[in-house]
Amino acid sequence: MRPPPLLLERTPQTQVLIAVVVPALFGAMTGLLLGRDEAAYLALSILGVAGGIGAGYEHPGAGEGARRGICGGLLFGTFILLAAAATGDRAQAELADPQWVLVVITTALGALFGAMGGALRGRGTARA
Repeated sequence: MRPPPLLLERTPQTQVLIAVVVPALFGAMTGLLLGRDEAAYLALSILGVAGGIGAGYEHPGAGEGARRGICGGLLFGTFILLAAAATGDRAQAELADPQWVLVVITTALGALFGAMGGALRGRGTARA
């Protein structure tokens, strides 16, 4: 089975959609659920792990995957807080205090999961 194309092999519009719009929208959806349903918020947060690994897999190695993960994690965490603030609902899940620490956490985890994805792809293409 062939791996998906590398991000840089896609059109510029598709690159922006995949690398910027998707993590921002996913973060916003997650943030909307933060004030409504803790279980759904946590489920989407966990699903974000798979997204981070998948995003990293669109890169030829761990270093590029980590850089992609930093950007995705930063967008994801920022848009969680923006969407949650826009609703004005009280958070149903416990957040760090101050809340901006969430963005630091999602950025760090994004780097880790992106690096994992890039490393998996690099390891797979090295064997081929």
